[in-house]
Formats: sequence, C-alpha cells, structure tokens
Amino acid sequence: MNAPLPVKPFYHKLSHCLIAIALITLGIYLGQDIIVPLAMAVLLAVLLRPIENWLLRLGIPKVLAISIAVTLAVLVLAGITILISMQISDFSDEWPKLKRNINDAYRDIRRWIRREYSVSYRQQDQYLKKAQTQTLENFQSAETLGIVTGPLGSLILIPIYVFLFLYYRAMLLHFMVVLFADKYKEQVMDIVGEIKSIIQSYMVGLMLETGAVAVMNCIGLLILNVQYAILLGVMAAILNLVPYIGGLVATVLAVMVTFINHPDGYTLAGVVGVFLAVQFIDNNVLVPLVVGSKVRINALVSIVGVLIGGALAGISGMFLSIPAIAILKVVFDRIDGLKPWGILLGDQTPEQAKRNLFKTIKEDDVRDPG
Repeated sequence: MNAPLPVKPFYHKLSHCLIAIALITLGIYLGQDIIVPLAMAVLLAVLLRPIENWLLRLGIPKVLAISIAVTLAVLVLAGITILISMQISDFSDEWPKLKRNINDAYRDIRRWIRREYSVSYRQQDQYLKKAQTQTLENFQSAETLGIVTGPLGSLILIPIYVFLFLYYRAMLLHFMVVLFADKYKEQVMDIVGEIKSIIQSYMVGLMLETGAVAVMNCIGLLILNVQYAILLGVMAAILNLVPYIGGLVATVLAVMVTFINHPDGYTLAGVVGVFLAVQFIDNNVLVPLVVGSKVRINALVSIVGVLIGGALAGISGMFLSIPAIAILKVVFDRIDGLKPWGILLGDQTPEQAKRNLFKTIKEDDVRDPG
C-alpha cells in the first residue's frame, strides 16, 4: 500500500509561485523585442482568421488566401499611416507659430510664479537647468540604436509572423493538445476556443470603438472650428487604444496643438470638454457594449495591468496588457486551483461578490463584514 504524499506547506507553494512570477516577468522584460511582435502577430492572426476562412470557402488556395488577408491588413494600416503623415506634414508648417505661442505663455507663467511665489527668474532658470540635466541623463542611458531599430524591425517581422501563425495554425493547436495528458484534452480545447473567441471579439470591438471615437472627436473639434480637427480626432482615437492613459495623453496633445491658432481659454476649454464628453461616452457606452461584452475585467486590475505592461514593454505592453489579462482569466476560471485568481480579475459588482461569498461559505459561520 502506497503511503500518501505529504502535503506541502503554504510557504513552499508561495515561494515557488513567486519565483515563477519573477522569472516570467524578467523574461518578458529582457525579451520584449521578441515577445511583443509575436504577441501582436497572434492578435492580428486571430483577427484575420475569419477573412482567411472566407477566402478559403471561395476556393482560393491556403497560401494565397493567407497572403491576401495579410496584404489587406498591411494596406489598411499603410493607408491610415499615410493619412496621418500628410496631416502631420501640414502641421509642421505651423511649428514656428506654436513656438511663439509657447514662448509667450512661458513668459507669462514665469511672471506669475515670480509675483505669486517670490521665486526670481534666476532661481527658475536653475530649477529648469537641473530638470533638463536629469532628463538628458535618462535619454543618454537608453540604448539609442535599440530605440531606433526596434520599431522598424517589428514592422517588418509582424506581417511575416502573422502569415506563419495562420499557416501553421493546425500544427500549433495540435501541439497545445498533445502537450497535456489525455484527460485534459477537452478542457484544453475549451480554453483555446474561448481564448480565440475573446481575442476576436476584443479586436473587432476595439476597431469599432476606435472608429466611433475618431468620428465623435472629429465632429466635436470641427464644431469648435479647430484647425487640424481630423488629425487630432484620429490621433486621439489611436492613442485611446492604450487604456486609461491614452485618453489623457490625447487630451494634452490636442490642447497643445489647438494652442497654435486658438490660444484663447474658451476654445481650449471647449477642446477639453469635447474629449471629456467622448471619454465619458466611450467608457460608459462603447466599452461595455462593444468591447466589454467578452473581456470582463475589473477597472482596478486593468489599470494595474496597463501600468505593469508599460513598465515591462512600453506602449506596446500597455496595449497588450488587457487581452493578456483576459486570456489569463479564461485559464484561471477553468483550472480548479486557479479559480480564486479568476475571481480577482473578474468584474463582479459588490452585490454579486457578496452573494457569491455567502454561497461559498455558510452564513452562520461568518459575520457580514459589510
């Protein structure tokens, strides 16, 4: 008779979990130049899969169908890039005027600081020089070659990765199935199918949301007669792809550009009002209706995940953080030992959480903390 295996203490499991998390985090940070393009390619491959299926049903060979789907995606992205580049080229002619307005505002701010806080111009210059020195040191410590060549290399590799992921899709699924024991095969296929559904829903919803936000931004800015309204509206919608933080950056950018031809406070306040209204509609209508129907993650985890993604892999990490958390939630919800973490990532309301709490434990054995 075999003796039962000893139960490992909690600190033993905890130490293993912490070591695993640390190794994964370090691996993502050190290998972000490889991991981020691969993750982007996976999202695009899942998004293009329905187009590939449609082309296959028309009798087009697999290689040609994948090539057409990838080419269409590249053409759409190239068209958006060309449109934004043309707008930016026109905007560059206004740079001297922006510089004059900024200098005028800078002098007004310096006079106000000297009057209100008794800080002399010389002291202000010393503070600015110190801040500039620290900023330059941070830039010099970065690897300039990696900053320049990293995005360019990714742009070249991502279409290749997308093509290969679509071409070898069946092989990768077969690998995922045989990687686990036979008794888990059905569970693995369920998880893979749910992840595919979530990614497709998230990416399609994200495109619809981005288009709607761009239209609302452009309409609001055109009503205010703001110059470069189309450029600002589209760029703000693209920046909005970065959850929570992108909207703030877009608002600041729009105010700075508007300051060129409309330095008066009423127009600037109107621009801020437009972006706040669009953000309100986006967060309370579009995201729950279009994007959040499948990706059910609470706001606290989303914000923390975006910040962690930014710390590990920059802006790309911020964008990838939400689908990554959604994938983790799918896995956690279907593995018994990880279900508590799935609850932590979920978006239960306080009332739902309390009801679920008292379904799990007996009401007589615990006092309601609320």
